[in-house]
Amino acid sequence: MRELCERFGVSRETGYVWLRRYRQSGVQGLLEVNRAPHRRPRQTPEAVERALIELRQAHMTWGPRKLKRVMSTREPGRVWPAKSTIGALLKREGLVIARRQGRKTAPYSEPLAHADGPNRLWCADYKGWFRTRDGSVIYPLTITDAFSRYLLRCQQVVKTDTERARAVLEAAFREYGLPQAIRTDNGEPFASTAIAGLSRLSVWWIRLGIVPERIEPGKPQQNGRHERMHRTLKQDTAMPPAVNRGAQQRAFDEWVKTYNEVRPHEALGMRVPASVYEPSPREYPRRVPEPEYPDTMLQRTVHSHGHFRWKQRHDVFLSEVLWGERIGLLPIDDRCYEIYFCQVPIARFDSQRLKVEALPRAKKRSASGEGGSPPSPEPKPTEEEEKVSGMSPV
Repeated sequence: MRELCERFGVSRETGYVWLRRYRQSGVQGLLEVNRAPHRRPRQTPEAVERALIELRQAHMTWGPRKLKRVMSTREPGRVWPAKSTIGALLKREGLVIARRQGRKTAPYSEPLAHADGPNRLWCADYKGWFRTRDGSVIYPLTITDAFSRYLLRCQQVVKTDTERARAVLEAAFREYGLPQAIRTDNGEPFASTAIAGLSRLSVWWIRLGIVPERIEPGKPQQNGRHERMHRTLKQDTAMPPAVNRGAQQRAFDEWVKTYNEVRPHEALGMRVPASVYEPSPREYPRRVPEPEYPDTMLQRTVHSHGHFRWKQRHDVFLSEVLWGERIGLLPIDDRCYEIYFCQVPIARFDSQRLKVEALPRAKKRSASGEGGSPPSPEPKPTEEEEKVSGMSPV
């Protein structure tokens, strides 16, 4: 046996294996056999695979982590495979759509540092526009709580004007209370080309004690949490669009319930937004309060063409957006005044040149969002003020 094994270049153990197989099965015993194990104790049960596949088919944007979390919640007594195993299963079943990888950039998190609790900061925006299958054009207006990712509203409107946006926001205020700040982009109806970027909508917010925050132009990543939600919204509800407006809104409503109460979020430790969000203790008032200013300020009313009266003989243009509103002028020196609307500084007034100028960027700070009177001359922002608005408010 030793000489035979040396001649064919195999070990003696291998030679005896072949000899034993020949004695047991003859020539058939020398053929190659399948070395796969007869049983796989770690193989995922077929019922588990089927449940995961059905859930993935119902929610094609959910990844392995979310699928495992939801199934573990539904059936806690069953052992579910690791996320890597679930990912391999989805890929094997053709349920993974490869997405082109873009250039990696560092996460932009600093501007949201002050969103450290529910209702500290809401985010609002339109998810572009698209047509339903009957040709109707809709604009989904969405509102989220930045801290909990809770989706407060997803309402389709036919026009992006102040009247419709205010109706949607007022319904959210009545249901959930008032936030301390709302972040938007620089488009209508959230902002305008008026002084300090004010719009009729942001004027209403300020009177309610809400600080309007606007991202810098061309930097949607400053509202990244909201933009990420928009991508999922489009994938789940508008590809393809519904038959008509009514059907599309029903799809939105069903998706919002799933997004808030079923779909876990990795940023929340795989909890759902509904388990984190709490309504605001600041209720929507029956009547919007009028601005109040301290005795250290001069008070003026903005008239129909955007002017206020100075020394009973000069009309100084400020903004038509503030038509009918009262403003406060805080003296800085013998010549210049800082103009406040409620608790927010919006401009600087040169009483000799009779001209209103934009505030320097460093002066564009917000108040705490809690309402109250504007500060006295040369106010110093408190720690709370710094915390509420890490962005550039109006």
